[in-house]
Amino acid sequence: MFLAKQFLGGFLDVVNNIDSTQFAPSAPPPPRAHILNVNAAANESNEDKQFRKVFQQLAGDDMEVSPNELMNILNKILTKHVELKTDGFSIESCRSMVAVMDSDSSGKLGFTEFKYLWNNIKRWQGNYIKFDADRSGTIGANELPGAFRAAGFPLPDQLFQMIIRRYSDENGDMDFDNYIGCLVRLDAMCRAFKTLDKDNNGTVKVNIKEWLQLTMYS
Repeated sequence: MFLAKQFLGGFLDVVNNIDSTQFAPSAPPPPRAHILNVNAAANESNEDKQFRKVFQQLAGDDMEVSPNELMNILNKILTKHVELKTDGFSIESCRSMVAVMDSDSSGKLGFTEFKYLWNNIKRWQGNYIKFDADRSGTIGANELPGAFRAAGFPLPDQLFQMIIRRYSDENGDMDFDNYIGCLVRLDAMCRAFKTLDKDNNGTVKVNIKEWLQLTMYS
């Protein structure tokens, strides 16, 4: 019990030093609609229409992407990017990504959720390549702060050390799938915080049910 209190105390000290107003998570995806009405279809841009066609091919008849389907999609794309060092996206990391993006807890991603995730992955991939200064295919511990700041998440050093221990290898290097998995989770947690911080004072109050829903399905 003493060790648990000591750990939580140290963790809270780190979190309390974070200024949430500095974070810039992407705008959340709009509420998901399983059926696209005629007016919505007419107002879609050509880019959205093209993306929807691709999504229909990827998602299949149910128009939703499961963790297994997401894993297959991402790993197929990775085969075309030899400059990105990765072991590939595991089913567990894809379950986590689906969970933090899944607005209605269906266990799958609809069109708007998938598009939001896809656009973020593309943007973060650009950051990954940019901040991999030595072209090793991974981002080292000294390169991570810049990469995370560029993604909109300036973090204190103590929190970076926690992230490195959780997502990097024994040398402190983070490969592409872990980098994306970490940012997806960080982005989702920041959006959740901003939603709960209704008076925008940098603090939130949650009950045990809300805390468990937020932490266990992610």
